[in-house]
Amino acid sequence: MQLTDIHDQAIQARMALIVGARTFHRLFAGVRFDKVDGDIPFVYAKDEDTAAKIEDEFALHISIIASKMLEREINIVMVFPRQLVS
Repeated sequence: MQLTDIHDQAIQARMALIVGARTFHRLFAGVRFDKVDGDIPFVYAKDEDTAAKIEDEFALHISIIASKMLEREINIVMVFPRQLVS
């Protein structure tokens, strides 16, 4: 399932509420919530360090938000750096 721009922006907005402006701009600037395959959403961050930090610290938050928004079970969140996107 490809996420729409509205889904992407809605997840970003809710994450901004949770993490605050400073952390949001440091970690989530340029992040794209792209698609969901089964119960796994794919998120693309600006670089490898940011992707690892988002996955380690905020995967649970993202899964809860995405589950409610998409009305489906989300168990694992995969965060990749944009460099790996072909």
